[in-house]
Amino acid sequence: MKLWTAIPRPRLVSPRRLRRAGVLGMNQRNSDYIMRYNRRADYPDVDDKLRTKQLAIRQQVATAELIGCIKHQFQVKNFRELVAGVPDFVIKPGHGSGGRGILVIRHHDGEHFYKPNGEVWNYKLIYEHISNILSGLYSLGGQVDYALFERCIDFSDVYSRFSFEGVPDVRLIVFRGYPVMSMIRLATRESDGRANLHQGAVGVGLRIRDGSPEFAAQHNRAVTRHPDTGAAFSELRVPRWEEHLELAARCAEMTPLGYFGADIATDRRRGPLLLELNARPGLAIQIANGQGLLTRLRLIESLPPGAHPGRAEKIAFAREHFA
Repeated sequence: MKLWTAIPRPRLVSPRRLRRAGVLGMNQRNSDYIMRYNRRADYPDVDDKLRTKQLAIRQQVATAELIGCIKHQFQVKNFRELVAGVPDFVIKPGHGSGGRGILVIRHHDGEHFYKPNGEVWNYKLIYEHISNILSGLYSLGGQVDYALFERCIDFSDVYSRFSFEGVPDVRLIVFRGYPVMSMIRLATRESDGRANLHQGAVGVGLRIRDGSPEFAAQHNRAVTRHPDTGAAFSELRVPRWEEHLELAARCAEMTPLGYFGADIATDRRRGPLLLELNARPGLAIQIANGQGLLTRLRLIESLPPGAHPGRAEKIAFAREHFA
């Protein structure tokens, strides 16, 4: 893993140095990539998690097992019937973003529900949480929402030393069908088992060529070991990396969106599974990689039309150029 050289601490960086490092800023991301390559009419493909799951199933993209949905307040009182016989589950806002409102339950007996950090929730707390989701507390724009129930990922033991309780996930930025930058997000005690960087998870940049670690950061600062387990990130290996790239590139065939993030987790039995897509992927992936995204995006834009017509050709180009 390389040293922190491309993007020093934010307080030491001038705009000129950021531009030289090829760092993509939020305004430029919004105007030059999100607004240019993502039609507003296609946003529901990724903003509505149930619709994303249905598209994935239609395109034979492996995804987490769906348990069901709660869409109306009168259904909330029966949530225990929905998860009866299901040992573990995740509740997500159907239109949520940034990990807000996601509740992970590792095991339960119908009365007591245990979170990854050992905290116990009772029926009343789960009921209130689902009601808050339906009211739009966690949704984009505060719109009325629904609660999506999925099975937890039975994640591979290969990550057991690198994540605290929660399911690690790989974020791949896909631009015009090319996987251009990647990181794995690792849960910590601080992040409460969630793989969200703004909640304290660690982001480890991954080389597109082979999925090996490039760099690691937590709270925008370079780290070399997991804060809870002490595991060295230089030893981390992502299994079945080719399948991650294939899955991410296949997602570009699910939706007309030209610029998005694909979040992928590795299940012990099923391998890489799509968790969700994001039409407005955050920019912290640049910090996790210690380098900017803009140079890679501009390289793709410079290619002549039809330069790489198939999914395999796009993946091969990315692996060669984005090592």
